[in-house]
Amino acid sequence: MTHSPWRFCVAPMMQYTDRHFRYLARIMSQRARLYTEMIVCEALLRGRPERFLAHSDFEQPVALQLGGCDPKKLSTAAKLGEQAGFCEINLNLGCPSSRVKSGRFGVALMGEPQLVADCLTEMSSAVNIPITIKTRIGIAQNDSYEELFKFVEAIDGSGTKAIIVHARKAWLDGYSPRENREIPPLRHDLVHQLKHDFPHLTVVLNGGLSSKSEINHHLQHVDGVMLGRAAYKTPFLLATVDNAFFESVTNNLVDRFDIFHQYIEYARVQINAGTYPRHIAKPLHYLFRGQPGARQWRRHLSEYCTRSNAGIDSLQSALKWVERTTP
Repeated sequence: MTHSPWRFCVAPMMQYTDRHFRYLARIMSQRARLYTEMIVCEALLRGRPERFLAHSDFEQPVALQLGGCDPKKLSTAAKLGEQAGFCEINLNLGCPSSRVKSGRFGVALMGEPQLVADCLTEMSSAVNIPITIKTRIGIAQNDSYEELFKFVEAIDGSGTKAIIVHARKAWLDGYSPRENREIPPLRHDLVHQLKHDFPHLTVVLNGGLSSKSEINHHLQHVDGVMLGRAAYKTPFLLATVDNAFFESVTNNLVDRFDIFHQYIEYARVQINAGTYPRHIAKPLHYLFRGQPGARQWRRHLSEYCTRSNAGIDSLQSALKWVERTTP
């Protein structure tokens, strides 16, 4: 069976989905589509692009998420992303932080559909890889399905290949980004309806997903799903993705210890190249979640991998706290 490339995605998450987390995720799943943290277009263009675009071929398929509102600058940034080897450029239309409101990007752009269409048109004409968006179902009081429909209708035909929809509306005032991820009620039904009304578009549902049964239910209505915090806080679930959602048996790493030992070889190379052990250790914090010794494991990584003399031994010695069990 041929599945959509967006059938299972791991969401872009600031301070979480860096290249180290993506490497760990790819060890566990060969099929999940991975995303970078959002990179602000202006920062990419005025700084050293290689600092923002660094990634490994091992991470593929991996998409670059951009934040911005200037069509020309976004097209230039998209070209840089394509040249760096990313398989997709995603435009952030869902971030609700105060930064995005003042900077005129993220979810604030849902109120300017023509500008979004202009951005997508410029970006898609500049590259040969897919241009996609990640958005919300609405902003504040403007959260009816009719308004969501009109927004998608306005950008349809502008070059976007997939629409990833976080099934919550966003509040630009009064709620923090964390509260915006938790307080507005989930409306998965609106995303289902969107796929029904725009069958030619690839529609991906994001928000509140954490179990195989939930994912399988939604895959009956949309082309794909995207997991956010669940993928970070319970990363071992990624080890089941290829078999559960792609009928693939190519990845036999279903043991946390095997995953750790493969990651430690990557960690050794990174630390020898000058990467701080605390950055390498961060994605590992929840690898043993729910297992005996998981709390001591996290405490060890937090304490020993942040010391000035931390090294590869600081990571390896954390294994003493956990026990090998059947997953």
